[in-house]
Amino acid sequence: MLDKMSDAWERGDGADFVSMFSDDADYVVFDGTHLHGKQDIAAAHAPLWNNVLKGSRLIIMGVSIRFLTPDIALLHSRGAVQKWYQRKPSKRAMSVQTMVAVRRNGTWQLTAFQNTRYQPFVKSLLGKVLLRIASKPQLDPTAN
Repeated sequence: MLDKMSDAWERGDGADFVSMFSDDADYVVFDGTHLHGKQDIAAAHAPLWNNVLKGSRLIIMGVSIRFLTPDIALLHSRGAVQKWYQRKPSKRAMSVQTMVAVRRNGTWQLTAFQNTRYQPFVKSLLGKVLLRIASKPQLDPTAN
């Protein structure tokens, strides 16, 4: 299913891409935008494939699957969009995906998809500042 999604992305095939989702799917984009249903998901992606992400690839790695029931699976993966001119995806584009897949009538579809941009706190500006402050020797306010 994820390979098919990646293939549809590379071809910019919105119909094939959204076929991986249930009609009532929830899709949370890396910036926090919440899309609901296939129409929203397709409408949000079409301009990307026609412009800034035209010719890009969806790279999916490190997939783990845990079956909650025989017909419900929790998936986690890492991934990124690799633009047409890149040899590999940018580290800044790396995200973590949490997905819930359901099997209905023998077909698996994603009913929830959360895409979170991966940036460890210690590499963020605030994290770097706090680490720098924490590593400085502290003066004892009671000392003379």
